[in-house]
Amino acid sequence: MAFDRDTSEVKNWMNMFRWIVKLIRDDYGVTEEKLTRTAHLETDIGLTLEQTEEVLEIVSSSFQIKFPAGSLDELMKFEELCLLASWLNGLYKQPDFLADSFVAKARALNPRAQ
Repeated sequence: MAFDRDTSEVKNWMNMFRWIVKLIRDDYGVTEEKLTRTAHLETDIGLTLEQTEEVLEIVSSSFQIKFPAGSLDELMKFEELCLLASWLNGLYKQPDFLADSFVAKARALNPRAQ
């Protein structure tokens, strides 16, 4: 699985959302109908835990961001994954669903997350 992906078109959180949709659609065969903002990561999308972790690895590598340990514990919906990735990349404000302790870890690892 190639982690070297074009990110040049990702300039805001909606572009990030589309980028991640295409990643999951193309690499894991998940239909776009399942990849809605409100889709629950564990039940609605159909990826295994290992596949979801791979998605985080690909996003991390592609955007040079670091997801703190326990990131999947903070996320329930697909939109939250996209917002978190956007914030870590400096494309979006800090999401309000994150625990304060998680925010501190994320900022320490990602200078663009402010």
